[in-house]
Amino acid sequence: MIFTRLACCFLLIFGFSTSVLNAQDELKKPNIIFYLSDDQDKLDFGVYGNPKVETSNVDLLASQGIKLTNFYTGQAICAPSRSQIFTGMYPVKNGCMANHIGVKPDIKSITSLLKESGYEVVLAGKSHVKPNKVFNWTHYFPKVNNRFLPLDEIDNYLRNVKKPFCLIIASDYPHGPFPKTPNYSKSDIYKLPYDPSYIGNHKPGYYQNIKDDNDQLGKVLNMVDKYGHYDNSMFIYASDHGLSGKWGLSEQGLQVPFIVRWPGKINANSSSNTLLTLVDVLPTILDITETKTPAHIDGKSFLKTLSGIDTEIHEYIFGVATKQNIRECKIFPSRMARDKRYKLIRNFNSIDVVDLNLGDNPYINKFAKMSAESFPNVPYEELYDLEKDPYQKVNLINNNKYKNIRNRLSSALENWMINQGDFVLDNPISIIKPTLHPLDKNSKWNKVSEDLLGKLNDDDYVKLHY
Repeated sequence: MIFTRLACCFLLIFGFSTSVLNAQDELKKPNIIFYLSDDQDKLDFGVYGNPKVETSNVDLLASQGIKLTNFYTGQAICAPSRSQIFTGMYPVKNGCMANHIGVKPDIKSITSLLKESGYEVVLAGKSHVKPNKVFNWTHYFPKVNNRFLPLDEIDNYLRNVKKPFCLIIASDYPHGPFPKTPNYSKSDIYKLPYDPSYIGNHKPGYYQNIKDDNDQLGKVLNMVDKYGHYDNSMFIYASDHGLSGKWGLSEQGLQVPFIVRWPGKINANSSSNTLLTLVDVLPTILDITETKTPAHIDGKSFLKTLSGIDTEIHEYIFGVATKQNIRECKIFPSRMARDKRYKLIRNFNSIDVVDLNLGDNPYINKFAKMSAESFPNVPYEELYDLEKDPYQKVNLINNNKYKNIRNRLSSALENWMINQGDFVLDNPISIIKPTLHPLDKNSKWNKVSEDLLGKLNDDDYVKLHY
């Protein structure tokens, strides 16, 4: 009887101790905080070389962690960039290969994967990803007045959270609209090296939005410190893509700022030129949180890069561009492959190949011809030496000296497109079912000739998942 009571006491104590240890282990798991800005060029940050822009809080993060200088998105537009981050897959493979389109409905995203490891996964601010069954956030705090970060909800969450968490804070800034009476003038604008003669009328307002976003970031950083999350949180800052090269495959569109602070794990004021891309974010987060990484995703963990080991992760990275389902939409698909130095772009419906793309449907043919003619100076292929020509000024595609490099990148691109299930390989003038901007309808952003109005039928669209 005494033995039985002792045994019961032991089991109770042991069980209590085990639950305490499990709770302590949960608390030791690192938190992830990811602050994502919207439509900001990599060169529009102080820490990346712009002396005239107000990004003091981003610069502070860089001084406390690592600045990655060779980081890319696979598509320079909002929804596809975000979908890459949350799925670890490039746009065609995950399904979001055009703006305002959801990913494939059977994908496991960051939400379900991290929840399996005991994490809460929270989105605050801009969403722009769908469907909800794939992105089933533990909590979603929408923008305030359809514009500002929900700072009160973020504050309340950080004050009260009891579990390991991944908090994604998606700002609407510096994306337009731009204020008409900013505190900047054109004389305040830094002349960017890829377009020094051009300062758009939007730039003063764009700079004002950058400053306002810097203020929001500063408030978030204060909350992280105030509620004791500084030491046990990996804090990531990035932009989804650049504004200057939005919708295309230029360096200024695809290159993004990417800064990571993780006290005790990442050396302060460090940097890396390792070639990385947004599909690598999810596997890195899964690696850090000791969550199993699905075998089929495209990205690779760069935890060793963050740890200061400067070895390459990728031989090649890739990019996608479409002019469909955007303003002034056109049939003009492009794809990109690049290694550490060289970059190949293929424009599948360029003016020099459009006649080879035409089929039996006269309306599709006319849209294809009009689209190609809209970009008369864009050739079928482009090749750049980014070491000597970082802003893509000199196309080397017809230089025989680079023939082997062109062939190697071409092979890598085509193999990747096959692996992705890219419909453009079979039909370069495939028409994507519009969710917002139809090719054959007039709108605020798109004017169509009378002979093409309403001429596309459901059977004319490529069969996709939505």
